[in-house]
Amino acid sequence: MTGSIGLSGLISLLLLIFLYCLPAYIAHTKDHHNASAILALNLLLGWTLLGWIAALVWALTRPAINLPA
Repeated sequence: MTGSIGLSGLISLLLLIFLYCLPAYIAHTKDHHNASAILALNLLLGWTLLGWIAALVWALTRPAINLPA
């Protein structure tokens, strides 16, 4: 079938979309306190490799625990 994506193309497209959104997914599942900001960074700058890596690193970090002085 020329001109059609086919099943393998559809699976590849879905996999790429999932990988693109992976930082936002990780932030959401970890209940990160900046999950919405990570989503915004991922959507706006994720197409650049640097923006995607920054969003992924941010999603994987934990906030510092503030101990009483």
